[in-house]
Amino acid sequence: MVIGIIGGGASGMAAAIAAAENQDAQVVLLERQARVGKKLLATGNGRCNLTNLKTSAPRYHGEDPTFAAPAMEAMDVGATLDWFRKLGLLTVAEDSGRVYPYSDQANSVVDVLRFGLQQPNIQLKTGFEVTRVRRELEGFRIDSAEETIHCDRLIIACGGLAGTKLGGSMSGYKLLRSFGHRVTRLRPTLVQLKSGWHGCVSLKGVRANCCATIYHNDAAFSGGRGEIQFTDYGISGPVIFEISRDVCAFPGKWRCVLDLLPDMNGEQLAAELVRRTEKLLPAEELLTGILHNRLGKVIVTTAGIRGQRSCADLTEAELSEIVRLVKTLEIELTEPMGMVTAGGIVTADFDETTMESRLVPGLFACGEVLDIDGDCGGFNLQWAWSSGILAGRSAAEVEK
Repeated sequence: MVIGIIGGGASGMAAAIAAAENQDAQVVLLERQARVGKKLLATGNGRCNLTNLKTSAPRYHGEDPTFAAPAMEAMDVGATLDWFRKLGLLTVAEDSGRVYPYSDQANSVVDVLRFGLQQPNIQLKTGFEVTRVRRELEGFRIDSAEETIHCDRLIIACGGLAGTKLGGSMSGYKLLRSFGHRVTRLRPTLVQLKSGWHGCVSLKGVRANCCATIYHNDAAFSGGRGEIQFTDYGISGPVIFEISRDVCAFPGKWRCVLDLLPDMNGEQLAAELVRRTEKLLPAEELLTGILHNRLGKVIVTTAGIRGQRSCADLTEAELSEIVRLVKTLEIELTEPMGMVTAGGIVTADFDETTMESRLVPGLFACGEVLDIDGDCGGFNLQWAWSSGILAGRSAAEVEK
């Protein structure tokens, strides 16, 4: 029995390794890029938050989020960590429940998966751009410009549309639609947000713990507290991922307001700054010891304070403006840059206990291509592992 798998991302690699547990199965894993796991390397800011100890049903979304339950029960967090341990990966959990490789490097996760693919009954073909898939009398035919692959069962694990620079594409949706499957509205989620604010470039790489509130026109849209990261194009980080669902999906003005010092109110900060004006410090160092040095200097500059001035020379109005910026720094938003796709192939047409299509026997799907997405914190990768392993084992089962 030959099992074809299209997509060498998280769910595809998991499906291949799981299918190969049946030694009589021959697994062919097809990846259009030059290497597997490229998107996986970018997750968790390069650390790879591979799951979460607090995984639960409310963490998942879609037209029918309950579809995910059987896969998550068949391969829960504990079983997933055992599976990775057998592959050679040591992990560590933070108090938040987020689980990372002990090395703190995403490449450790990709490497153990790569090594797991090095089995006699797994064939990996990279640079394989699928042009067409057809149902045959027995099995499926997969065509590329250079080669044709025949398989008895087929797993679509192409991932979602988000993160196009890392391999996201429409291919999985198109392939499944060619077999009669339906797709919901697609949109990015767990997004990094673009901004035209001049300070972002200067603050590239700076992290800050803050309260963030997103506004659509003048109405609060969503909010949360946690770590934000400035990038050369805008803002990112866990709190942005958590509150950015559907941002920029509707016309109008979008902005994010940051409270960079949530544990101190404006009056307390003002009193602290007044005390600092008694010291012979350059004005650009006014916020040193309170905020990240670069962030503090950008705040002072944004307040219009430039040149070789002393803290002692700052006026009451200038100090008030600095307090306002620290407590309500406004960043205009222009567009989202999604890492995960919300929406996907309608799950009602799949058997949730096997991941097999109800429309086409022998056809399976797993991971982000389906209409299931999770919150920020490792929940999406847990869905990738659980659904991929279930699809791989189901596809490799011998028919009774």
